[in-house]
Order: sequence, then C-alpha cells, then structure tokens
Amino acid sequence: MPGTYFQLYIQIVFVVKGRDNLISRDWKEDLHKYISGIIKAKDQKSIIVNGMPDHVHAFIGLRPSMALSDLVRDIKNNSTNYINDNRLVRGKFSWQDGYGAFSYSHSLIKKVYDYILNQELHHKKRSFKEEYIEMLKKYEIEYNDKYLF
Repeated sequence: MPGTYFQLYIQIVFVVKGRDNLISRDWKEDLHKYISGIIKAKDQKSIIVNGMPDHVHAFIGLRPSMALSDLVRDIKNNSTNYINDNRLVRGKFSWQDGYGAFSYSHSLIKKVYDYILNQELHHKKRSFKEEYIEMLKKYEIEYNDKYLF
C-alpha cells in the first residue's frame, strides 16, 4: 500500500504542579487558545482544549509523524513559558510531571468534545481525582496511587 492512512484521536490530560488552582478564569480562554495554537503549529489537529483551574484537557487528531510524548512536552514547555513570560501567576508556574492520554474512535468525537466542553458541570458531580481514576480503570491502565497526585 503506497499511502499512509490514519485516524488517531487522543485526549490528553495534564495537571498544574501540586494540583494548585492557578489557572484563572480571567486568562484561561487565552491559555486554551495558546495551547491550541501550539498543537496546530506542530501540524496536529486541535479539536478542543478546555479545563479547570488545576488541569487541562486537550482533544487532538494526532498525525503519526509526531510522537505523542514530544507533542505533550512541547505543549507543557511552551504554555509554561507563556504563563511565566506574561506573569499570569505569582511566582513560577509549572505543570506536574506526566500526563494521561486516552484514545477514541471516530464515532466518539462528539461525546468526548462535549465532555471536555462541559468540564465545570462534570466537576460539580465528581472531583478530578475520582474522574481520572475512573478513566484509568475503564481503560484498564495499571497505576500506582503514589504517583497520581
């Protein structure tokens, strides 16, 4: 087969270091746009970026020409610089080490999009920790509580 064909939809979740609520309503939309711009600049598809004061979800269409770990590294490094260069928080901002990545079929794009869009509603019912552990269990991902939060 001479061509390369792919369909990779990935939800990435990463957390503010110390799970601190540092992402302010005043500038979170600009941060999400900035993160979306990083994804697009890396020739990947940004479907939606949203989150809460302590974490971010990015739903992407990933091209196999880039390793997911490289993309997440670039998103976290560049967005950290954006936050610090613009002095959006007191002190030095950084993301926690690591991230979650979950893949989805094309048929679930709308469901995942809506889930990410409505983060505030979801977290009124369940904490981020409860939700994240539920996702790890659903996808049968082995984890150690010591390294989660």
